[in-house]
Amino acid sequence: MPDQDSADAPRLAALTVDQVATLLRHAGSQHASPEAIRADLAAGAPANRDDTINLVAYAAWLVRDLAQREKAHV
Repeated sequence: MPDQDSADAPRLAALTVDQVATLLRHAGSQHASPEAIRADLAAGAPANRDDTINLVAYAAWLVRDLAQREKAHV
């Protein structure tokens, strides 16, 4: 049975822009900001219907986007 703390914890499949920015900064990203994430969303990063973000899907999008940019510079 989950304890109260885990029941209140954010779900990685449904995070707000601010939560994603905070998690990425805590993981070491120096460029993660709500503004940068909103720009990614405007550029096509995936979002849930309720405007939350699945962190795994967003990370996959970032990797794919980076790979495409790197490929264009070769």
